Amino acid sequence: MQPELPKVSETRSNTGHSEKPTRPPISRPLSVWLPGVSLQPPLIPFHGSSFSSRWLQQRALRPTHHAPPAMNAVFLIGQVTGVASVCCILLFAVGRLLSRRRGGGGVQDGDGRAVLITGCDSGFGHQLARRLDRHGFVVFAGCLCPEGPGARSLVRESCGNVTVLKLDVTSDAEVQQAKRVVQENLPEKGLWAVVNNAGITDWAEIGWSSIGDFQNMADVNLFGPIRTSFAFLPLIRASKGRMVYTSSIFAFFNCLNMGAYSVSKRGLEAFADCLRVEMASFGVKVSIIQPGNFGQATNILKAKTSVDIWEKLDEERKRLFNRQYVDVANEYFTATCKSGFKSADMVVDAMVHAVTSARPKYRYLLASAADTFFFQLFPFLPTVFTDAVFSFSSMYAKREEMLYAK
Repeated sequence: MQPELPKVSETRSNTGHSEKPTRPPISRPLSVWLPGVSLQPPLIPFHGSSFSSRWLQQRALRPTHHAPPAMNAVFLIGQVTGVASVCCILLFAVGRLLSRRRGGGGVQDGDGRAVLITGCDSGFGHQLARRLDRHGFVVFAGCLCPEGPGARSLVRESCGNVTVLKLDVTSDAEVQQAKRVVQENLPEKGLWAVVNNAGITDWAEIGWSSIGDFQNMADVNLFGPIRTSFAFLPLIRASKGRMVYTSSIFAFFNCLNMGAYSVSKRGLEAFADCLRVEMASFGVKVSIIQPGNFGQATNILKAKTSVDIWEKLDEERKRLFNRQYVDVANEYFTATCKSGFKSADMVVDAMVHAVTSARPKYRYLLASAADTFFFQLFPFLPTVFTDAVFSFSSMYAKREEMLYAK
């Protein structure tokens, strides 16, 4: 049986029309929710039917649901993450805007400007000298062997803008002599860029390397560019030009058998990063080139056999790194280098962009699409994961089996 609801009186206006029924105002309890807290004010008496009164009182007395602490934590973390993401995006946008406003202009052609490139006997430096010569730059091509085939072909096939310099970056005397030649032959707009490209590479496990191997690598790859930078920075500051450094993916990818090379390139990037911050006040831009596997395109790798490696080891290390392992390691490394890029165009294009663009990149990571994704992610991975990457290599598994084996 349905309860009887209270009757609502109907009134008429002076015009004779009926007005809308009116009900007395209902006073309802007000509920306020805060995380983990429910505030319920006392009931306000309701003057109406007994059924309505009982219904409102029962509703007011229902238990309120508190948000679980775990849910509150999730909400808090979500809010913090959202705010942090928005702040990062805003900071990135502001940074890009400021870099554009502070950055100097690029150059469409090299008319009236000079560029010094080290390591032009072959490889990246040789091809970059040809490219910038066609762009109209006056090119000072530093070569270790100015009478060699690489230097002679530069002069023979150039547009008349290439000057070959004898330049061993490990020699203070030769660097200063190169500076004098450059100053005496500068075009009207001065020295626009220095491309520190000279470098060497070699592979060997740290266990069979010597201190001399590390020193030789650092003298060319690290102290050579530093020495050249000290000599030519005054000219670059005057033109508000560019400093470019050829590094490698091994500056951040700690690969087996590349210890000495990685040390030299990681140090080079630290120097270039510090220099970039300092030179920003002078309008000078600093870029780092990070090539992947371009061994075939540059012929930079030393040809050596497992016999060459074995004969350098003393008796103790021969017992540790047995001959069979040295043979397998040499074959693996040689095969890996032959699987790389056969053309240097990707790297040379990046170098040209670093020299001529109004907004050159800080870093140019140059590898295949899959490798680029991996290398961009690699520095952010925990060390336990980055070290575990090598466990997927068949060479690494063989190494563990062969060490100390007779």
